[in-house]
Amino acid sequence: MAPVDAATRKRVLKVIFVSLLLDLISFTFILPLFPQLLEFYRNVEAPTDASAPPTKTLLSNLLGYLNTYKAAFARPIDSRYDIVLLGGALGSLFSCVFSFLVPLSVFLLQAIASPIIGHLSDKYGRRTALLTSMVGNILSVLLWVVAVDFRTFLASRIVGGLSEGNVQLATAIATDISDTSSRGSTMALIGACFSISFTFGPALGAWLSTISSVAANPFATAAGVSLFLIVTETVYLYFNLPETLPSLTREKTAPGTTTAKTPVETPAAPVQRTNSHFLLNLVHMTFLLFFSGMEFSLPFMTYDLFGYRSANNGRLLGYVGLVASLLQGGVTRRLPPLLSVRIGVVACLIAFGLLGQISTVPALYLAATCLATTSATVVTGLNALSSFEANEGERGGKLGMLRSWGQLGRGLGPVLFTSVYWWAGREVAYGMGATGIAGVSLLVFFGLKTPAASAVASEPKSLRVEKKEL
Repeated sequence: MAPVDAATRKRVLKVIFVSLLLDLISFTFILPLFPQLLEFYRNVEAPTDASAPPTKTLLSNLLGYLNTYKAAFARPIDSRYDIVLLGGALGSLFSCVFSFLVPLSVFLLQAIASPIIGHLSDKYGRRTALLTSMVGNILSVLLWVVAVDFRTFLASRIVGGLSEGNVQLATAIATDISDTSSRGSTMALIGACFSISFTFGPALGAWLSTISSVAANPFATAAGVSLFLIVTETVYLYFNLPETLPSLTREKTAPGTTTAKTPVETPAAPVQRTNSHFLLNLVHMTFLLFFSGMEFSLPFMTYDLFGYRSANNGRLLGYVGLVASLLQGGVTRRLPPLLSVRIGVVACLIAFGLLGQISTVPALYLAATCLATTSATVVTGLNALSSFEANEGERGGKLGMLRSWGQLGRGLGPVLFTSVYWWAGREVAYGMGATGIAGVSLLVFFGLKTPAASAVASEPKSLRVEKKEL
């Protein structure tokens, strides 16, 4: 039996779909802009021209640290790769809640924020947690709008990383309103939002970056439209999203009467666990460690290899999003979650192999097709597998922990991967990534099992009826 009636489920799914589209399209604006954006701030605050007067800014200090880091390698490194490594560092920072220097370690912000947001949503409700998160998102994009210097832009990334809870809360809401038979297709709907957003968001962001509205910040137009989308999403959620946390929506019922004002918490049904959350979290972290490094390095690789600018990268990411959205809508939602994950990691392994060797644009798009397959399957499948291993009173926390481990990998991936790319070259970086994904594949194929609830849900309906009658 579904946790909510069909009409309510349909209405909530519509709200989730619309809000995530607005959120993720806004989020993807910045992805193809990173190389030119960082280049802009470097030219303003830390010019490479020897005749330019020295500056003392946060960016110049960071680049100084990068030069020291560069000097530690025996191999000379061209200064044009500063943008690659700095971009990787910022990619990591975007995934952080606070960071401070500890020898050889960085605490990533969202790796800490995600389980906290998840547990708070289990206690106070999904709606309250999501609207609170949106306040931080608005502040983050507002800072980007006024970011005429690198320091302000950096602050916008920190605030965004600290407050980003939309995806994990949307996932928790989706599990609240779905039963085991519809869980996979509901998760695929969230994945489709990602795919559609990556189809249009990067290209739109690249186009908006060509419209100059503020001389001191050439990217203010893209940031302004992003702010408009986030504010629109917040207003839409406020007026349309109901509370879905079962313990807050379950009404106390007596024979012939209902009391709508008194929520009652009842013990959640025990879950028959098949996969440990530790193993699921480990797979998520290690997969995203390598995948996010590749994903983040892609615009820099095309910039280096083919001279791609924002518009070219926007089209490439748009192609990835289009293929992924078609797969989400037509294939992934019909697949058992574990099979979906297995297909995705194999496609990722092929993509790494291709990207380490390509020299032509058609080969680049072949690798992008494999990336699209991975984007459409792995994270969606892992979210579904994790939800099957949690009861209704702990889903927010468990999904938040899954995301936390994933954000740890996503945070470390860009800076580590771009460091190897910078030091040893493209072939070594992508070869290392292929080796890592091969290890993830072993965990997925030989460590993960099909959850009991998922196996029952995937059986033909007639067979389930026969078993029930027996």
